[in-house]
Amino acid sequence: MTAYETLTAYETLTAYETLTAYETLTAYETFTAAGTHAAVGTPAETLAAAALDGPWDRSGLAERLADVVGPVQAEDLAVRLLALSPSAPHGGTESLARLIKDLKPREAPEEQKPRWRGNVPRWHTTDELARALDLDAGELAWFADTRAWNRHAHEPLRHYRTWWQGRRLIESPKPRLAELQRRLVRHLLDRVDLHDAAHGFRRGRSIATFAAPHANKPLVVRLDLEGFFTSVTGARIRGLLESYGYPPAVAAAITGLLTTRTPPDVTTKTDWPLRRRLAAAHLPQGAPSSPATANLIARNLDRRLTGLARSLGATYTRYADDLAFSGPEDLPLHRLLPGVKKAVHSEGFRINPDKTRAAAQHQRQRLAGLVVNHAPAASRAEYDDLKATLHNCARHGLESQNRHGHPDFRAHLRGRVEWVSAGRPARAAKLGALLDAISG
Repeated sequence: MTAYETLTAYETLTAYETLTAYETLTAYETFTAAGTHAAVGTPAETLAAAALDGPWDRSGLAERLADVVGPVQAEDLAVRLLALSPSAPHGGTESLARLIKDLKPREAPEEQKPRWRGNVPRWHTTDELARALDLDAGELAWFADTRAWNRHAHEPLRHYRTWWQGRRLIESPKPRLAELQRRLVRHLLDRVDLHDAAHGFRRGRSIATFAAPHANKPLVVRLDLEGFFTSVTGARIRGLLESYGYPPAVAAAITGLLTTRTPPDVTTKTDWPLRRRLAAAHLPQGAPSSPATANLIARNLDRRLTGLARSLGATYTRYADDLAFSGPEDLPLHRLLPGVKKAVHSEGFRINPDKTRAAAQHQRQRLAGLVVNHAPAASRAEYDDLKATLHNCARHGLESQNRHGHPDFRAHLRGRVEWVSAGRPARAAKLGALLDAISG
């Protein structure tokens, strides 16, 4: 074994040693397709939440369970659950989870034909994938980088430009790879349905729609997922793609286009846990495809948290890494918060304990920058600050207030006007008139 192969084997082993239960299942399915066998299970709570999140019939069960265990295993599990309980069992997720734990696993067939599901493009081979992306086979191999050589390449040959913003690493793909990622969003990722609780990076959804269900509620709880993009590993993405029918080679190539492994010289000053996550294949923060991919991976989390909220009489929504719950004044936080932590951890994410907040209605309730004590809106202080900026621009010229060197300051101000006036027509009219009065 060469030094490079030894290093690659070590990195692969390190990545699999740190997998969560959900990721271990994905790793098991991937390795089984390659001829390696292991006895690995799926969290029963994940299966139960998926099963209960819709109609209790064969097609509905199979469709939802396929997100977790793949289409072939999902069909079998759907049949067995219906045989045990012709109608949806009472007792919620915990009761069904106990029932699933009692099921004896069946041996998978030696060969399984691909079973497509959903409205995804049918790419049976890497050649078909390459043609769909207007690439030849060599170009696809170069950009997908399934052997992870790019991690050790010199900077001019790397696919990503990197820089740090505090503890957050921005990994921005170079133009051609960025365009390939946008094509994957259009042709593949946008065709897969998301959970209704997801509001970030979706057409017709926004921070306002994320916050609106929690307006005028006695209690609002906000939590934050730490390292949202880097928590999404290549193994999880590949498992999801295979569950939609893609052969292992095609799933691996698509995963390579969507993920990266950060070069060692970029992470030398970071702590070991973060350095280890960045060394493994992960979603890069800065790629145009990462938000859509993360939303798909978080679908099971959304399903579980929706079920948890419903069982406690609460409402749940998510905007990227922001989780929001709201409910009555006596909402049992001693059950909600541990339940959220358990679901988040078992789905491969982490809660940032420093950003967990609970606010009653007599306090300021903020979600993603919006105050939701009544109708969601930016704070009065933000409105007054922007109004003063627009007034000064009108008096002293547009560039007099461009203290941070925005290349298109008028467009920046227009974006701030839309943000601050969201849901407030009177604000929109006042700020719009001030913006239109600025010359230059």
